[in-house]
Amino acid sequence: MTDSSTITPSLLDIHDLRIEAASHGRTHALIDGIDLSIARGEAVALIGESGSGKSLTALAVMNLLPPTLRASGGALRWHGTPDGVPPAAMVFQNPRAALNPVRRIGQQFDDVLRSMHVPRSARAGRAEQLLEQVAMSPPLRYLRAYPHELSGGLCQRVSLALALAREAPLLVADEPTTGLDAVTQHQVLTLIGELRRARDMALLLITHDLSAALHHSDRVAVMHAGQIVEVLPSRDFLREARHPYSRALISATPALVSALAQLRGVSGALPDLTQSDLPACRFHARCANATSRCIDAAPPIVEATGGGHVRCWHPAPSNALSTTAFHDSPCLKSPA
Repeated sequence: MTDSSTITPSLLDIHDLRIEAASHGRTHALIDGIDLSIARGEAVALIGESGSGKSLTALAVMNLLPPTLRASGGALRWHGTPDGVPPAAMVFQNPRAALNPVRRIGQQFDDVLRSMHVPRSARAGRAEQLLEQVAMSPPLRYLRAYPHELSGGLCQRVSLALALAREAPLLVADEPTTGLDAVTQHQVLTLIGELRRARDMALLLITHDLSAALHHSDRVAVMHAGQIVEVLPSRDFLREARHPYSRALISATPALVSALAQLRGVSGALPDLTQSDLPACRFHARCANATSRCIDAAPPIVEATGGGHVRCWHPAPSNALSTTAFHDSPCLKSPA
């Protein structure tokens, strides 16, 4: 991991971003005023349940929001200034869906490299280099293949190589291990980390797997129902997490509890975001510590050690949770 305390300045700043959808003649906020920054070379994981708004945030960063949604507030700034073309590349959840099923892998590399004005004479060699960087060798074998002839893990490596071809300073990886077995998941995330460090890229890792997020990021941002409720350095998360949702995610992750008896599911469900009377804190109905204040007033930002913060009226005290299982899990360890 990179020492996030030494990373400056910001590559991307998301400030008070709000994304709305229309339903039954009125609008409702799917993303409710989030703030997040990513520095050059930094890996930030955005964690939360399915439906929390993680992928929607990624699409907003890439300027790929569908026409049914609109950014109604806030701003995205690159290197401190707005930019209509995000200097970022994206790896999507479903690698097979991201690849053209009727074009060979080599043709898809040619499409991308041609859009970047790479001379025709250099494209084949560049495609081979990119595949070798993602450990697909011999590359000619894969360049001649169609996506359906490759496994899910190989398709994801192709998607990663295509993203690397754009040489962007930020890689957005949206659930890049969906549908892959545990060993392949680890291989893909480790590969992304190695390439990120070698290229000094920033990474926005979208995932619902908290243990993977902690092992493959410098900071973790916890998202619930379109709100970011806590941001902490990954190395401090198990000890310093103070939001009730963050602590519930820890207790619901098998790799992060020291005994099976400590494993707990996250109670309740995400709120219906089409409701007109959502509480100011959208975790209110699921929280044992909630009060009427959580309904009426936006939670304050409480600063934390290491540059993190939590948005909560009733944050828990810092707590050194047992991390034995986390540190002793060999299949999740990052390479030295």
